[in-house]
Amino acid sequence: MNYQTWRRVYEQILAAFGYDPAADERARDRLATLTDAFDESRLDAIRGATVAVAGAGPSLTTDRNRRLATEADVVIAASVAAKRLRDAGIDVDLMVTDLDKSPETARELTREGTPVAVHAHGDNVPAIERWVPRFDGDHVLPTTQTEPRGPVRNYGGFTDGDRAAFLADAFDAAELVFPGWDFDDASVSETKREKLRWAARLLHWLERRRDERFPVLDGRRADIEPL
Repeated sequence: MNYQTWRRVYEQILAAFGYDPAADERARDRLATLTDAFDESRLDAIRGATVAVAGAGPSLTTDRNRRLATEADVVIAASVAAKRLRDAGIDVDLMVTDLDKSPETARELTREGTPVAVHAHGDNVPAIERWVPRFDGDHVLPTTQTEPRGPVRNYGGFTDGDRAAFLADAFDAAELVFPGWDFDDASVSETKREKLRWAARLLHWLERRRDERFPVLDGRRADIEPL
């Protein structure tokens, strides 16, 4: 994802949530001081692969979603989905997280040699400062939602889940499948519901860019405002 292409959507997200872009930049710069450049060739397995982009919804461990994950070539887990998959005996190839949940899992993965894409945004600097120094830095891929700088990359996306999908697209995944995505989860807060609505908009944008149709959006496209 070219940043200039992403910037138009990023500015819409800033406006929708009232976020301060300067705070995102400060978080990006702090993450940059704690990380080195990640060897992106380590993600070459994504190219041409079927990638399961695992969300942390209640449906993640149903038989159908377990099959989606286990039959995929590569599994990218968003946030707490990494722990839930590991607890179910399913390997994770990459975790995407802003450290708001399951930072211990992220630490364990890096110490086992599994990459973790750690995301910096305006209000998670304390978590970055607490947790990133405890990770094995060789396995940390630093990311941002503002302009990339230094070792910190921007592949597009907003929530952990849709960022995982954009990352898979950036590395030329052939097909994306989406176990554990529950857009209609009534248990989440109103803020989380709004973020899920944005995640759906972003996936809708991504599927059009890829000339693909993600089954996870079936039955809801008519209600999605295009980006």
